[in-house]
Amino acid sequence: MLYSYQEVISGFAARLTQEQVRAMKEMDGFVAAHPERVFRRKTTHTPNFLGLHQQKGIWKESNFGKGVIIGVLDGGIEPNHPSFSGAGIPPPPAKWKGRCDFNASDCNNKLIGARAFNLAAQALKGDQPEAPNDIDGHGTHTASTAAGAFVQNADVLGNAKAAVQDGVDVISISLGEDSVPFFNDSTAIGSFAAIQKGIFVSCSAGNSGPFNGTLSNEAPWILTVGASTIDRRIVATAKLGNGEEFDGESLFQPKDFPSTLLPLVYAGVNGKANSALCAEGSLKGLSVKGKVVLCERGGGIGRIAKGEEVKNAGGAAMILVNEETDGFSTSADVHVLPATHVSHAAGLKIKAYINSTATPTATILFKGTVIGDSSTPAVASFSSRGPSLASPGILKPDIIGPGVSILAAWPFPVDNTTNSKVNFNIISGTSMSCPHLSGIAALLKSSHPYWSPAAIKSAIMTSADLLNLEGKPIPDETLQPADVLATGVGHVNPSKANDPGLVYDIQPDDYIPYLCGLGYKDDEVSILVHRPIKCSKVSSIPEGELNYPSFSVALGPSQTFTRTVTNVGEAYSSYAVKVNAPEEVYVSINPKTLYFSKVNQKLSYSVTFSRIGSRGKAGEFTQGFLTWVSAKHVVRSPISVKLQ
Repeated sequence: MLYSYQEVISGFAARLTQEQVRAMKEMDGFVAAHPERVFRRKTTHTPNFLGLHQQKGIWKESNFGKGVIIGVLDGGIEPNHPSFSGAGIPPPPAKWKGRCDFNASDCNNKLIGARAFNLAAQALKGDQPEAPNDIDGHGTHTASTAAGAFVQNADVLGNAKAAVQDGVDVISISLGEDSVPFFNDSTAIGSFAAIQKGIFVSCSAGNSGPFNGTLSNEAPWILTVGASTIDRRIVATAKLGNGEEFDGESLFQPKDFPSTLLPLVYAGVNGKANSALCAEGSLKGLSVKGKVVLCERGGGIGRIAKGEEVKNAGGAAMILVNEETDGFSTSADVHVLPATHVSHAAGLKIKAYINSTATPTATILFKGTVIGDSSTPAVASFSSRGPSLASPGILKPDIIGPGVSILAAWPFPVDNTTNSKVNFNIISGTSMSCPHLSGIAALLKSSHPYWSPAAIKSAIMTSADLLNLEGKPIPDETLQPADVLATGVGHVNPSKANDPGLVYDIQPDDYIPYLCGLGYKDDEVSILVHRPIKCSKVSSIPEGELNYPSFSVALGPSQTFTRTVTNVGEAYSSYAVKVNAPEEVYVSINPKTLYFSKVNQKLSYSVTFSRIGSRGKAGEFTQGFLTWVSAKHVVRSPISVKLQ
């Protein structure tokens, strides 16, 4: 026996043989057995980018989330980091029932508790820390993003300076696995128990983009968060001997790297794929000493590891070029040598230059932190895309938020060239976007303590932005407008979420007809909702009938769904509908105007989707929006239609 469970499920974790599991299945009271699975991590200026300011707006209106507790499920934490200072913070609320598995002095009024749940890992590997210490930085980074204290002059290597039982209110999970039915998904099972207790759950969407159908954490009671860029870049420019320059990124910005041109060589000059990828040991025998080496991204080899191979082979610098699928998405990394990470388009031009001359040359110009990229936010190439495989009738991801080159706390130094102690790092992933949304949910919970998890989720979703800083549609890694399978509702806007006007509320029991409608068996639904369910006694509903703030429709014949909205704005208000219909789809709304006379009043409307064209091929996706507009509020729901 490793663990016994009471809150989320009635059960236990134990080391068992297959024979023992088979014997257990014959016992009275047996419900289900799940084999252990390993979850993958989905890996300062962002408050300003999100419109969060200390002296005004939602941060001040919510009293900085005072009294709200965020539980972060991750790989540990560094308790002595200044981001977790308890200075000036009152004691935790009386509802807090947790504990501190560090020394008592390591926890405080900011970091109020920490627990390790790694007995299974210890049983398998035997090398896991007993306390919830952070051994790779991931957990410290995500926790400080969600709820870290203000730290003055936070930076990395001189760049990016910027300001359920235990009783938690928000759970942030930057972990995930491949799509499985919800009754086999431990995150879906646990998070359902959380929402039953009024706890909001935010999860990362996954880092398997830009390919469709690659999501993690798809359950409709979870906020599934994709990753986007911010308007800060740590610029390193590749300058070629022909005068062309291509902006890229690198967190390592040496001040003494010569601006004079050096010989430039393509790592794949020998025709070997491993060499082009700068795999470990692949550059032996190649003449790279003192040269700038062009390496291809990909091959399952880390970006920093490629630079290590170049450095070990004697290279002076590295230009890392994207694969075609990564397009224009680049990352600022703590490289071990002078380097820049450039787009696929830039890489093609640099390779063309190399092939055009017998003596190609290049250098890297390090320009430091540059703020004001008007093309942001853009969807990161790695951000997983919909449609949901577990439930195609629910549009996922729900939303995107900052997840590229995010500055946050780090448990150990990252400086490769000096002995200075650096307490912050910049990394990328939906692991980074998820805690941004968790922190925003905490602010909303503080502003609106009686809102349900679904109401908070709806407020975040229906108030999202569709445009980037220059007023154009949010792009993807190709710089073309991203579709709703990449963005969900759009990019989070915390200030608008604090006053959404209307919300689409869902109570935990409302998911039962939906789960039965998925065709789940009685015992499978019972696993999720934590009590016996007979679907034969439940009025099952199709996926699209769930009171969700977005629409995902597989359209052959016409389909009609009902939605109910709750007025959380002005008592006397009216909303008129505006429809941007998907191509080849006719959308009919009834009624077309909603009239409210009091706060918390609920009104329903129906929406019918009908096919009107024949040009689209079966399996193609088309999209649009349904928006309720009042004198003050805009309540927008995206529509994704798969043509049949």
